[in-house]
Amino acid sequence: MEQGKVTAKSVLIALIGVLLVGVGVAFNNCAGLGNDPVGIVYDGIRNVTGMGAEQLGLASNIVNLSLALLVFFTGRKYISVGTLVYFLPYGFFVELGILLYQLLAPETGGLAVQIAFSVVGCLLLYLGVAVYITMDIGVDPFTGIVLVIRDAVKKEYRIVKIIFDITMIILGTVLGGKLGAVTIITALTAGPVIQFFSGELHRLLIREPS
Repeated sequence: MEQGKVTAKSVLIALIGVLLVGVGVAFNNCAGLGNDPVGIVYDGIRNVTGMGAEQLGLASNIVNLSLALLVFFTGRKYISVGTLVYFLPYGFFVELGILLYQLLAPETGGLAVQIAFSVVGCLLLYLGVAVYITMDIGVDPFTGIVLVIRDAVKKEYRIVKIIFDITMIILGTVLGGKLGAVTIITALTAGPVIQFFSGELHRLLIREPS
């Protein structure tokens, strides 16, 4: 698998993808209906290290750096400057998402507001990952691990993603991460939806040579 050319445009679009992911994770966490399978690991690490709720971004940086090192040694072809583009600003984007939630979510909105922000959070997360994959300048550490496993077992990305996410749910829950309806929904839908978004974005953003 050859990596795409790194250009200013591809880096900018990839950063937009990272922004969407970070805000989506933050929305899910703040809504309180459960974290997605990645966010639940961040929340679990935050919990076991004694960090406050506002330090979810810092916890995510610790996890992403650790996983990036693992991908480097097991699937180096998935590591590039794009990997740095992903995890260096990621924690800041999560914190920005928390701030946006606090500004936008009415305090008296109740369950309806929680559900609305969870739906938006999931869609932002799926779209953000798809944008980043489509730019092909490197992948985020979690996706890198999924791709390494996919290559090893020779199965479709969406199948490996579902199995991986279920594993992350178990790990995150054991660590004390917030488990809820969003966790289960994202575990079952993230792989297929990301694969669909990636295909559509590739047609829109990537011009194949004649």
